[in-house]
Amino acid sequence: MLYLVPTPIGNLSDITLRAIDVLREVDFILAEDTRTSGILLKHFEISKPLHAFHQHNEHKVLEKVIERLKAGEKAALVSDAGTPGISDPGFLMVRECVREEIDIICLPGPTAFIPALVCSGLPCERFVFEGFLPHKKGRQTRLTALKAESRTMVFYESPHRIVKTLTQFAEYFGDERPASVSREISKMYEETIRGTLAEIITHFNTNPVKGEFVIVLAGHS
Repeated sequence: MLYLVPTPIGNLSDITLRAIDVLREVDFILAEDTRTSGILLKHFEISKPLHAFHQHNEHKVLEKVIERLKAGEKAALVSDAGTPGISDPGFLMVRECVREEIDIICLPGPTAFIPALVCSGLPCERFVFEGFLPHKKGRQTRLTALKAESRTMVFYESPHRIVKTLTQFAEYFGDERPASVSREISKMYEETIRGTLAEIITHFNTNPVKGEFVIVLAGHS
């Protein structure tokens, strides 16, 4: 059995009681960063074997993990924050478990883009999640393809690229396109800035840029 266990994106109280129970019951835990996950486990007094599973070693350790699961062990996969597989390692593991007919259970829990989308004030009955755009190769192609997208679009971005990305959005989608940018969701300095792309760019050009960002962009009308 493989459990996909969402972990808090900020406030540790966001973890579910079920997630704590699963982490206490499994035989071992796979973590994107064992140091980050170690802090979480220590906080909830959970003592289980912890193994690294991230984008740089997932191909290497995948076979051994599958062997242990097929032998009857139970494992939990966690990322640094949020739900595994959503812009985090997890897809390869899930795909291989499906191929090997290993049971998979994904617990409901924290995912950064949902609260950002819901509180954006933009339509959220239909949306497309784009995650992180390519940094170089394929970036312009992707932005061009999205110019005609009518659904609300959701992106992740890092602090050192947020202004550049918003500026590119203004170039491709128009600086009057409505948008919302949320940062530090579920943390002490959580905030959401709403307005046109031009207004939001001005804000971040004159205010400190810190934290992890979710950009919600209105679709083409």
